[in-house]
Amino acid sequence: MIKVVICGASGRMGQTLGRMVHDAPDMELVGGINLKPSSFFGAEIVEAKDADALLKKTKADVVIDFTVASAVVGNVQTAARNNCALIVGTTGISPEQRGEMEKAINGHVPAVISTNFSIGVSIFQQLVRESARLLKDYDIEVIEAHHRNKKDAPSGTAKTIIQIIEEEAGAREKQYGREGMTERKNEIGVHVIRGGDIVGDHKVMYSKNFETIELSHRAYDRSVFASGAIVAARWVAGKKPGIYGMNDVLGLKKN
Repeated sequence: MIKVVICGASGRMGQTLGRMVHDAPDMELVGGINLKPSSFFGAEIVEAKDADALLKKTKADVVIDFTVASAVVGNVQTAARNNCALIVGTTGISPEQRGEMEKAINGHVPAVISTNFSIGVSIFQQLVRESARLLKDYDIEVIEAHHRNKKDAPSGTAKTIIQIIEEEAGAREKQYGREGMTERKNEIGVHVIRGGDIVGDHKVMYSKNFETIELSHRAYDRSVFASGAIVAARWVAGKKPGIYGMNDVLGLKKN
C-alpha cells in the first residue's frame, strides 16, 4: 500500500484527491495538511507546523501538493526532510521558489512536478510541439480560460505551452492581449479569460492567409487533474531522487 498525505486537504482539489486515494485499492490516505486541523475520509488533517510529526507518525510514502505558491516551498521542504516522494501541481511559482524546491528535492527524494496533471493535456502538449515545429511560419495565438478565483495569469499550463512553442518555432515576443492601434509582429499572442467555474480550457491557434489550424483541450471536472496525479503518485513511489515530469510518468518523449 502506498501511504499518501495531501497538502491543501480541505480545498476543492484536496477533497477530490482525498476521495480518490481513499477509494484506491493500492493506496492508503494517512493524513492531510491545511490551514486548520480537521479530518477527511477518516484521516487526520493537521496544520503545517505539525506536518513533520504527521509524516513521521504515518511513515508516508508520497506527499501530494496542489496548494498555493506561498505554501508549496515549505511543504516540499517538509516532505523531503522526511524522505517522502512528491507530486507537485501548484502553479504561479516564482523562479526563486522553484530554486528552493529544487534544492530540497535534488539528491534526496523523487518528485513529479507539472503545471498540469491531466493525461489529455500531456498528449495535447505533444501535439503542440509537433505542430509548432511544422507551422513555425504561421501567426500563433494562445488562449486560456479558468474559473474566476484563479489568481495566476497566464495559467501554468499556458506558460508551458508557450515554452514548448518557442522550443520548436523559436523565441518570440509575447503580446498579452491587444488594445488600440496594433501591428502584428513575430509574436505569440496570449489571451487570458477568467469567469464562473471554468475548470480549464487551453487553445493554440495557427493562422496564415486563407487558413487557420486550432488545437484545444478542455477539462470538464477537476477529477481529470486528480486522476493524473494519482497515476503519478503510483509511478513516483520508489523512484531514484530527482525531478520528473508527466512525460516521464507516461513514457512520452520530448521530441
